[in-house]
Amino acid sequence: MTAPTNWRKSSRSNPNDSCVEIGRTHEGAAVRDTKDRAAGYFTTTGQQWDTFINAVKTNRFD
Repeated sequence: MTAPTNWRKSSRSNPNDSCVEIGRTHEGAAVRDTKDRAAGYFTTTGQQWDTFINAVKTNRFD
């Protein structure tokens, strides 16, 4: 898997909250903790990421 690039934090986050950052990979996405970037990240395939985003948008985690 390629190294993540273009890390970004949610626009709904403020500087003092715990949050995650999302980076792009050639194969999908990577996620890391904004407050502990040195801890590493986990990766997903494009299909896994799309499934997760769809679940969030349809309130499956509420």
